[in-house]
Amino acid sequence: MQEQNLDKRKRLLPDYAVLPLAFAVLVNFSVYGGAKLLAAGLKHHNIASALDNRIPFIPQFLIIYVSCYLFWIVNYILIARQDKKRCYQFFTADFLSRIICLIFFVVFPTTNIRPNVAGPGFWNLGMRILYTLDTPVNLFPSIHCLVSWFCYIGLRRDDRVPLWYRRFSCIAAVSVFLSTLFVKQHVLIDVAGAVILAELCQRMGRLPVLWKTYGRIFDRLNSLFIGRLGQRDQRRQYHEA
Repeated sequence: MQEQNLDKRKRLLPDYAVLPLAFAVLVNFSVYGGAKLLAAGLKHHNIASALDNRIPFIPQFLIIYVSCYLFWIVNYILIARQDKKRCYQFFTADFLSRIICLIFFVVFPTTNIRPNVAGPGFWNLGMRILYTLDTPVNLFPSIHCLVSWFCYIGLRRDDRVPLWYRRFSCIAAVSVFLSTLFVKQHVLIDVAGAVILAELCQRMGRLPVLWKTYGRIFDRLNSLFIGRLGQRDQRRQYHEA
């Protein structure tokens, strides 16, 4: 049974991808939460344009804004399943993007003015909950849009993934962009900044000096943690035999 569980896990995610994926999640939440603490009390800038003020508030886009987390999980796993080189290149880019986000969030903190959502109704209630949980900080660049675009470009040239799903990933990412605008969580420059940052970091992540350094670190960590886990499973199987 233990061997079957291990085989299932390896089929879902190769050993070399486990720690980079877990680290990416940890860094994402650390940057978002840490930036809030570091920028607390600093002046936050409203960079909304006249065009942003003309974009209508459509609370029904909340469903896309929230459900995109499932899209992120699926695509990050698919990307992590690529060969070791592409996996390390992607997560190098992902890490660089979060560090740059942290710098922006602290050096140039932004905010926006959100509509006053009153009255009964499912969508109004959902928006009030969202606005309570997701305060108007850490806006430029939008991590929502950044991660969504990474979900697309990480698979963009992966021939192992069906073309229809790669196209769907592009459409899904653009839908997330629209949702951030229609629920008034972000403004246009937040979206543009996220796309530009993702594309730049993807190219930076392919630089040998960067992804190979990242790779050496995680090769070492994998040998320490994943290797020991595999040895422990082998010993358990031996004693159970």
